[in-house]
Amino acid sequence: MKTDVIVLGAGVVGISTAIHLARRGKSVVLVDRRGAAEETSYGNAGLIQREGVFPYGFPHDFGALFRYALNNTIDAHYHPSAIPGIIPFLARYWWHSGFRQHQSIAHLYAPLIENSISEHADLIAASGADDLIRKDGWMKVFRTEKERDKAYADAEKLSANFGVNHQKLTTADVAQAEPSIRADLTGGLRWTDPWSILDPQGLLKRYLAYFQSLGGQLKAGDAATIEHVLEGEGWRIATPEGPLEGREVVVALGPWADTVTRKLGYRFPLAVKRGYHMHYGAQDGASLNNWVLDAERGYFLAPMNQGIRLTTGAEFARRDTRKTPVQLRRAEKVAREFFPLAERRDEEPWMGSRPCTPDMMPIIGKAPRHAGLWFAFGHAHHGMTLGPITGRVLAEKMLGERTVINIGPYRPERFIA
Repeated sequence: MKTDVIVLGAGVVGISTAIHLARRGKSVVLVDRRGAAEETSYGNAGLIQREGVFPYGFPHDFGALFRYALNNTIDAHYHPSAIPGIIPFLARYWWHSGFRQHQSIAHLYAPLIENSISEHADLIAASGADDLIRKDGWMKVFRTEKERDKAYADAEKLSANFGVNHQKLTTADVAQAEPSIRADLTGGLRWTDPWSILDPQGLLKRYLAYFQSLGGQLKAGDAATIEHVLEGEGWRIATPEGPLEGREVVVALGPWADTVTRKLGYRFPLAVKRGYHMHYGAQDGASLNNWVLDAERGYFLAPMNQGIRLTTGAEFARRDTRKTPVQLRRAEKVAREFFPLAERRDEEPWMGSRPCTPDMMPIIGKAPRHAGLWFAFGHAHHGMTLGPITGRVLAEKMLGERTVINIGPYRPERFIA
């Protein structure tokens, strides 16, 4: 079988890229070892984070570093055996998270974030997925005045510099919005611009169906079998139905991008932050009305179609090592005191891996040393948010169009000597 473009990876970035290529008349085959949104794109907080201008940095204050070093928090956990292998990544990540560097990165990152809602809106309308979307933002709630006031000050700066809207919530406002919350709170902050998703995988299956309506196909295949064909002018992937050949290939494999990039001689400093979630019922009479972050404890509660999803922070570990859901156990204990959660609805905790670069920005663009090879990965915590805008700008670049934003800051060459 032959096609114009093979897109490797059926997560949000891959599906979005495939859609934008198909819209431009390309024949496209989406290839994944599993199905649509079965990996990283399945397990997230279900937010399109228009407010997420500052990517998640590495803490620089001594108190936070000491707290994380104890390895007993909800928002961060690490495998001691994994640390030696990721020290070079962590050192670069720490450096890029310095105040001046982080400020500069935010301004480079902002154009992607600024287009996150509009590009999702386009695909939501085209795929008939409005029933899976809420447009009323999300809430942070605070247990201390110190953290509340710091968050308010940061929000004011973000609004002034990047046009992101927010509302400050009194304790009474939070109680009115979430009467079932039982914690002693000092107030909250609502980011009003973001949208939330009632079923992230369900949304991406709608996007996939739209892609297929444009003539696109989804096939099982093994990205690690990639090889040159046609004297270096095309690419071949093994599938159960036989070899699949394409003139161009897009690597949108998230944390598994190295299965292709390393084979082709690229050594990107890609690491993973693993995360966990579990769905719960609510006790009789209780309801969770908003997506809520317990800011000082570091876990998130999201009222999704499958139940209330409890998500954890970041786990630094080898990508493929066994699950260690200690953060989830810690979070569940605190969350049950915070909100009347009922039964667990999943047989076991879900775990996924977020693909991260040390400068916290994705890798988007043409491979420097290969014709017809394109990269779109490394979105860290914002894959769901940035998938559609990434797909659009990459498709524009591939077809020689003027890109809606400058993608120079995300070019692969920044990590290649």
